[in-house]
Amino acid sequence: MLSEKARRTLLDIARTTVEHAVRGKLTPRFDVDDPELQGHQGAFVTLKTHGQLRGCIGNFVASQPLWQVVRDMADAAATRDMRFFGNQLTPGELPHLRIDISVLSPLTPVKDPLEAIELGTHGIYVRKGGRSGCFLPQVATETGWSKEEFLSHCCAGKAGLAPDAWQDPSTEVLVFTAEVFE
Repeated sequence: MLSEKARRTLLDIARTTVEHAVRGKLTPRFDVDDPELQGHQGAFVTLKTHGQLRGCIGNFVASQPLWQVVRDMADAAATRDMRFFGNQLTPGELPHLRIDISVLSPLTPVKDPLEAIELGTHGIYVRKGGRSGCFLPQVATETGWSKEEFLSHCCAGKAGLAPDAWQDPSTEVLVFTAEVFE
C-alpha cells in the first residue's frame, strides 16, 4: 500500500499532466525523490467527468519508475484514448474531472478463471493470438456483472474475441490486483 503522501503526489502529477495536455502545453518536469514512487510498477489512469468515462490508459509492465508511468498514462488517457478521438477531453471539463489511479500488481496466469477470479478484487487480462483486452478490478463492481459476464465482456468488447473465448485453452487469462485511489 502506498502512503497518503505518495498517493497525493501521484494524483498531483496526473492532474497537472492532464491539464497541460488538454491545453496543448508541454508536460512539466517533475522532481520526484520519494523512494516509494521509484519502483517499477504498472498503472492505469482513468479520467471521468460527471461520472462519464473520458479516457483510460495504462501499462502492465513498467520500464520506468511508478511516478513516470502515471505521468505518461495520464497524458495518454487525456490525448490518445482511441475511444475518444474527435471527442477528446476539453479545458471546460477540467473543473469536473475525476482522476482514478490504479497501481497494479504483476500479472498472474490462471487455469480456471471462474475459480481464481474474485470479483471486485481481481482485474483480468485476456489474450489470444494478437488480440488482448483487460478490465480493471473495479469494472466488475461498477457493472454488477457475474464472473462469466466479466470474462465474456472482456473477450468480446475489449479483445475482439468470441464472448466464450475465455473457455478456450489457447486463450490466456491472467489476473491482477490494483490499489485504486482518486
